[in-house]
Amino acid sequence: MTHICIVEDDDSIRQLLKLTLENFQYEITDFDNGEDAYQYLLDNKVDLAILDLMLPRMNGYDILKQIRQNKLNRETPVIILSAKDQEVDKILGLDLGADDYMTKPFSVLELAARIRTLLRRTHKETNKLDLGILHIDVDQRIVHVEDKVVELTYKEFELLRYLATNSGRAISREELLNQVWGYDFVGETRTLDVHINSLRKKLGPTGRNYIKSVRQLGYRLSVGDQDA
Repeated sequence: MTHICIVEDDDSIRQLLKLTLENFQYEITDFDNGEDAYQYLLDNKVDLAILDLMLPRMNGYDILKQIRQNKLNRETPVIILSAKDQEVDKILGLDLGADDYMTKPFSVLELAARIRTLLRRTHKETNKLDLGILHIDVDQRIVHVEDKVVELTYKEFELLRYLATNSGRAISREELLNQVWGYDFVGETRTLDVHINSLRKKLGPTGRNYIKSVRQLGYRLSVGDQDA
């Protein structure tokens, strides 16, 4: 399982990141201060790190400088996630060895996409999902049912990808809205239901058989005809 280290002193943001990435089937180790994270990264290899800059006990810049000098995580992809939004801050972070820089507030969906991009570069993530006759190419954003290409909108594709990544698990409407539309989405769950209905229609019998409603909760994607 791909291992991601999160270093963030804001409890609410750290827990949001942890929950989100665990739902994407990543193994998470998280820290609320720079010193503990630095000591951990000296002795433990991770596949990717998400790093805040303004941290207690050791700031993110110093952590980045040190791990880039350490053989174990020298090549580990690092995403800086910070409220520091000045150009000089971004340039400094990238010059010190960060692979990407995102400013707060941020989109969870965009962060997940950037993580996938960095992991693909280091060959740490599988880019295709195959569930029975349903085939999803994450890189090319192409969906096939058997040999037929299914045209989806951006949100429909992200919704299907999240359901497929969590195949077999019942997922609440709230989680799907948070993951696909963003944690700050303000709207009705009807938006989700409309997209689910559209997905089912476009996928044909496969959509009706695979995407099941879970009473009083949300939806589940399962290979085969299972009752919910």
